[in-house]
Amino acid sequence: MVVKSSQQVPEKTMKTTPPTRIKSLAVAIAAVGLLAGCATSGNPKDPIEGFNRAMFAFNEGLDAAIIKPVAVGYEAILPSPIRTGVTNFFANIDDLFIGVNNLLQGKVPEAFSDLGRVAINTTIGLLGIIDFASDAGLEKHDEDFGQTFGRWGAGSGAYVVIPVFGSRTARDTVGLVLDVAADPVAQHKPIPARNVALVLRLESDRANLLSADKVVEEAALDKYSYMRDAYLQRRRNLIYDGNPPREVEAAAEQADGPATTAEAAPVASAPSVLAARAEPAELKK
Repeated sequence: MVVKSSQQVPEKTMKTTPPTRIKSLAVAIAAVGLLAGCATSGNPKDPIEGFNRAMFAFNEGLDAAIIKPVAVGYEAILPSPIRTGVTNFFANIDDLFIGVNNLLQGKVPEAFSDLGRVAINTTIGLLGIIDFASDAGLEKHDEDFGQTFGRWGAGSGAYVVIPVFGSRTARDTVGLVLDVAADPVAQHKPIPARNVALVLRLESDRANLLSADKVVEEAALDKYSYMRDAYLQRRRNLIYDGNPPREVEAAAEQADGPATTAEAAPVASAPSVLAARAEPAELKK
């Protein structure tokens, strides 16, 4: 007779899938941003600046050691048409949930345009590898659940830098949980195929950002502050489709100081491309 230990943990409880860990991390970071309060920093837009700078340094180190070198090799080895096809393939998947978010925001024509992009590119575009929809005049949009919450009136909350995922606000961190949960790539099975797809998407997005690296390095005396201000302004512009109300702009200028240039705003810290799935389209704007 085999005696089972009373402390034995069922196998199901011992296994935690990567998406579950990602969601748990996002919720934890959101709680930090929401509950840390302004006592840890004198900066009202960045109340947990000490924590954020530490996470920013971690992300920069991760990028320098692994993500960027692989992206450089990816760009050097693969010809441009293949890299474009990879970018288009993942962008086509994004368009489905961009359309969902446009619909949730009440932007019905844009939502139908997004779904039209998916229909065209998935069929005659060979699963999105060729972007015929843009040639047909259907604009590529950039929407996510964080923007949807913003359109619904949710405040941004504290600025927070998440390990690996990069710049967020408390509101965008909650949105990130839904973005990951709805992401067909992150939820794909079998697991090995999913992991390959996630790495391929990451390196494709990072390669698309390589040309922006020099701009950031030359423009920023304090890279952390530069990236923070660029992110916050970019998110305001996305939520209000490039035309924030005057009172929002005034409040932002009072909190942020001098506005970040529009050219800087689309740039994101490199590791954050894990979640910034529409980044290549942003850089083209």
